[in-house]
Amino acid sequence: MALAQAISLSAEPRRQRPAYDDHVDLMHVRDVGGNSHPIRSQKAWQSRRSHILEGLQKVMGRLPDRTHQTSLDVRHIESTQIGTITRQKLTYQTDHTGRVAAYLFLPKAGDQTTPGPAVLCLQQTNRAGKLEPAGIAGNPELAHALHLARRGYVTLAPDYPGFGESDYDFAPRHGYSSGSMKAVWDNIRSVDFLLTLKQVDSERIGVIGHSLGGHNAMFTAAFDTRLRVIVSNSGFTRFHKDDVPSWTGPRYMPLIRTRFGNDANRIPFDFPEIIGSFAPRPFLAIAPKRDRDFDYTGVLDSIDAARPVYQLYAATASLQGVYPDLKHSFPATSRARADKFLDTHLQHTPPK
Repeated sequence: MALAQAISLSAEPRRQRPAYDDHVDLMHVRDVGGNSHPIRSQKAWQSRRSHILEGLQKVMGRLPDRTHQTSLDVRHIESTQIGTITRQKLTYQTDHTGRVAAYLFLPKAGDQTTPGPAVLCLQQTNRAGKLEPAGIAGNPELAHALHLARRGYVTLAPDYPGFGESDYDFAPRHGYSSGSMKAVWDNIRSVDFLLTLKQVDSERIGVIGHSLGGHNAMFTAAFDTRLRVIVSNSGFTRFHKDDVPSWTGPRYMPLIRTRFGNDANRIPFDFPEIIGSFAPRPFLAIAPKRDRDFDYTGVLDSIDAARPVYQLYAATASLQGVYPDLKHSFPATSRARADKFLDTHLQHTPPK
């Protein structure tokens, strides 16, 4: 699917797109005059969806212009055999000023003849960057890329801007208003890379992440519908139930502070809308009840708010929330739920 299809902006002039005070009631759409209309069709929802993406860009900055993208210029650094899995370290160009380093995992020593599913595996907040999802350093419970490769998936674990080998300094000269949008663009280019591989079925690509990786996965999937399945563990809550200033560092969204005054009522998007933007794509939120970073009740609110959108597509079974009695973590029990969700919706049977 072309990236242009991922951003369903309506034909309305950008400056005239209406604003929304209520980011929980997803079943109304405003016209250019600000009048509210109930949403009763998928077409009407797509208009609201375009307004949601516009709201995200008011906070994150504009998504880069696809027509001016650079060549990926993939460079292979090293290859390591881990049993039947090949782990490759590589870098690729994502924009005019920077490259991203990543680990690619190919199951069965990379000799697949039939394209299969792939998963983009995004890191938590960790200086080690991609080393943790690759299982080289950090918490073994967060080694998503290695774990899923052992289950037969092609996986890719890139560095988040400013972590791992990334020397990104968040300076304005790079053309981004936020670290969040830089990460979204790097992830979009990571999907571009996955699509160059003969081992990857373009219709079966998912994304998974914990904490920073959890909301990074969501932000990226809002813009890029080539990500067909989304799993977020301990990754978000509603802004009204969160520490809003914690989102305002250069690695995240500084405009929340400078433009919107750290006021949850003024931020022009919220997570219920992001989840709604996924419909009808499968989305799983795992939200531990004792998570001190993200209040799980805000996840409950968000899932409930997005459910009517999924009903429009007769896809309510594809929207799931799980609320284990845990702290901010991703143990084997939660990972097993994620595995099952990915297997089901990416139509994958793990090797025995």
